[in-house]
Amino acid sequence: MTIIKSIRATAVMTAMALASPTFAQENAPRQVLFSNVNIFDGVSETLIENGSVLVEGNLIKTVSADAIDAPDAFPVDGEGRTLMPGMIDMHSHLCLRDGIPWARTDYDQMLAGGYTALVLIDYLDQGFTTTRDTGCNVLGITKGVNNGIIPGPRIFPSGGVISQTGGHGDIGFFNDMPGTVDDLEKHGWSYIADGVTEARRAARHNFRGGATQIKVMAGGGVASEFDPIHMTQMSVEEMEAVVEVARDYGSYVTVHAYHDRSVNRAIDAGVRVIEHNFLVSEDTIIRMKEEGVALSAQAVVALEVFDPAAVEQITFFSPDQKAKAVQVNSGATQMFEWALKHDLLIVTGGDMFGPDHGRQAENLIWFNKSANDNYLTLKTATSNAAEVLSWSGEMNKYKDGPLGVIEEGAYADIILVNGNPLEDLDAVLRQNVDFVMKDGLVYKNWLPSENAPAFSPARMDREAYVSR
Repeated sequence: MTIIKSIRATAVMTAMALASPTFAQENAPRQVLFSNVNIFDGVSETLIENGSVLVEGNLIKTVSADAIDAPDAFPVDGEGRTLMPGMIDMHSHLCLRDGIPWARTDYDQMLAGGYTALVLIDYLDQGFTTTRDTGCNVLGITKGVNNGIIPGPRIFPSGGVISQTGGHGDIGFFNDMPGTVDDLEKHGWSYIADGVTEARRAARHNFRGGATQIKVMAGGGVASEFDPIHMTQMSVEEMEAVVEVARDYGSYVTVHAYHDRSVNRAIDAGVRVIEHNFLVSEDTIIRMKEEGVALSAQAVVALEVFDPAAVEQITFFSPDQKAKAVQVNSGATQMFEWALKHDLLIVTGGDMFGPDHGRQAENLIWFNKSANDNYLTLKTATSNAAEVLSWSGEMNKYKDGPLGVIEEGAYADIILVNGNPLEDLDAVLRQNVDFVMKDGLVYKNWLPSENAPAFSPARMDREAYVSR
């Protein structure tokens, strides 16, 4: 735990006080008025210049191109910054510190949970007010965030990933015997399901614990030990059983898959989102478009982390894992070109853990190297992401308003960035995210203000970050 992280945690509590009910009339809903901001609403291709946004409670009450009369609201002068929806990371691993061995043998679940709490604060500090967790046991953590016990972004948890024996979610030891339940499986990180009954039971168990959607491992992976990248995992019947359970709950299934056979088998079974997808043909992309299947893209991993030169520096990868990573990298750029050409519904997520947890927004920068379209790239982490999140239906715990947009009635998940992200995406990197509000509460405030205390941990945090 660094001093910077500790200061950042203190800043959370200090900044929250700026929007406390003491600034509102007694017994009146708390209001915060943003003025002098250029608004990216998550949908439109142009900014609302010099606009205003009024927040009341945890929702946006008014969005206007003109001044808003709200004399009892706490004023926030954006000083020309861009106001936009809090970003949404659609492929998080919130509880994964430095990989599976770390979680199993170096520490216990108490420490894993404590570390996760710090990661949640870090997501907020970066401007991510919502995450979709695609592989970790964060069902209890999610309850803690929703009940106000732990500060953090909204979480759409998948629960333990569902995998066959020898699949990407088989995280046991090499010499485990059939039927052995690994320690991390005992703690809900994954479920080994062989056969329709076991697959159905695992999906039901996740929803029982509060999952909003289900994650299935449908093909080989890079970081896992037992599954070659060319492998196809889970039978059609097993995946159909999981999809049927998800439909019974009014939700959907997303899968880890790289190549044509695994992706098409998943689509055959009724899966709605493909994670990764980097080794498919154009025909598969066309089918995804025709059947309304969304792409969840992890560009920074595929294009930067798995670049051949970078892969050679990964000390915890075996030669086989390095070869799999390079293979994924070889198809990523072409896959993105086809996905953009055929106008897939694309969402983005970092798929990062350990020290790289703090680089989630860089995924947008790397995706845009292929997209070359700031507007589309921003949508992948705002309104596009919110559309896919809505597929969770009644399992979605956040029903007061829409996410991923700045509009009347939407959740007050708002960030102020220093710059115009429609012109320069670097505006969404952490050092340019000056203000973070989630659910109407302020979690970060780097804005200069005469109303801020003379000694401001939030401002001290910025100086420490920029100079480090």
